[in-house]
Amino acid sequence: MNQKEQQDPSCWALSLLMAIRALALGLAAVLVLQALGTSPRSTVKAEPKTQPAAALAASPHTLVPLGRAVGIKMFSEGVMVVGLSDITGESGPVSPARACGLKTGDIITHINSTEVNSIENVQAVLQEAAGERMSIRAVRGDKGMQFTAQAVKCTSDGAYKLGAWIRDSMAGIGTMTFYDPETGQFGALGHGINDIDTTLLMPLESGSVMYASVSDVQKGQSGTPGELHGVFQLDRDIGSLYANTSGGVFGTLTDNSFASGGKALEVAARTDVRTGPATILSNIAGDSVEEYQVEITKVFSGADGDTRDLMLKVTDPRLLNATGGIVQGMSGSPILQNGKFVGAVTHVLVNDPTQGYGILITSMLDHSDLKTNAKIA
Repeated sequence: MNQKEQQDPSCWALSLLMAIRALALGLAAVLVLQALGTSPRSTVKAEPKTQPAAALAASPHTLVPLGRAVGIKMFSEGVMVVGLSDITGESGPVSPARACGLKTGDIITHINSTEVNSIENVQAVLQEAAGERMSIRAVRGDKGMQFTAQAVKCTSDGAYKLGAWIRDSMAGIGTMTFYDPETGQFGALGHGINDIDTTLLMPLESGSVMYASVSDVQKGQSGTPGELHGVFQLDRDIGSLYANTSGGVFGTLTDNSFASGGKALEVAARTDVRTGPATILSNIAGDSVEEYQVEITKVFSGADGDTRDLMLKVTDPRLLNATGGIVQGMSGSPILQNGKFVGAVTHVLVNDPTQGYGILITSMLDHSDLKTNAKIA
C-alpha cells in the first residue's frame, strides 16, 4: 500500500497521496481516487450536520443492522499538511511552509482570499501568486491560524511551491453498521477515518458510499492484521456522507434498496449489554452478509470520548478459518446480543486477531451529533 507518490522530495507533491489504513481496522483495499488533472472532484456535498444528527437522535429505539461492505470515498474540508520538505530554488534548498510556521496536521483552508479544498486549487493559486507574499489561513486542532509565506520557484520544473506534502481525499472499503428506515440515515465503521500519516481525523467536506464486493481475504496472524480485499464502483453511489467523527462516519442513503429486507432491532442500552455469547454480521465474501458467533468478554464503564466500549473474541470456526478472526475492513460489523442491537466491531488486537474492541451503538449515535469540522469564517 503506497503512502506517497515517489517523486523528487525537493519538489512539492501535487498528486493524490493515497491513504487509508486506519490505525486499527480502518478501511481496506485502498485505491487512487485521482491523479492530478485526470479525475474530477466529487460533487456530493456534506449535508449540514445538525439536521441529520437530530434525526438520528430522535429515533434510537430501533435500527436495521446491516454488516454490508461498502466503498467509501471522502474529500477533506481544506487540504491537510501531511509532511514538510525542502524544495530546490535558485538560492538552494528551502521550505517556505516550514519557515512560515505551518506544521504537519494543519488544514489549509484559504490562500489569500481564495478558499482551497483540493490539490489542484492550491497549485493554481500558487502559480497565480508567482512568488509574491501571500496569506495562508489554516486550522490547527480547533484553532484558526494565520501565516504569511512566499512560494519558491522549483528549479526542476519551474513551478512555484511551498515545500509541503498535502492530501485532499481518501478511499477504501469498510462496513456499513446500521440504517434507520424512518430517516434514511446510516452509520458505518464505528470509528473515524484518520489520515494515515498524521493519524488525525480527516475533516469532511464531501463524500459518498458506493456498492462494493469483497473479492478475497488476507488472513490475520499474530503481529500482522489481516485485511479484506475488494472492489467498489465509483459510478454507483448509494448515499452521501455528512459527518466523519471518532465514533463513525454518517450519511444519508439515496438508494434505499441497499438496505431492503433487513429487520429492525431494538437498540440496546449500555445496561442491557452483558459478557457472554453474542453474534456479529459481517461481509467477508462477495456481497453476502453472514452471522458469526463471538463472545463479549468485557464491558467497559466508558468515558467521554472513548469509543472502545467492549472487548470481544471470535469463537465461530467458520470465521476463524476464513479470516483468522477480525481483519481490516470488518470495522463497522454490527454486534447483536439477546435479540438487541448492541454495537459495532472497531479494532483488532494486533498480537491476537481473534480478539478486538467494539463500540456501543448508543455511543455511535452520540458521536453522530458531534461537530468535528472547524472552519475559519
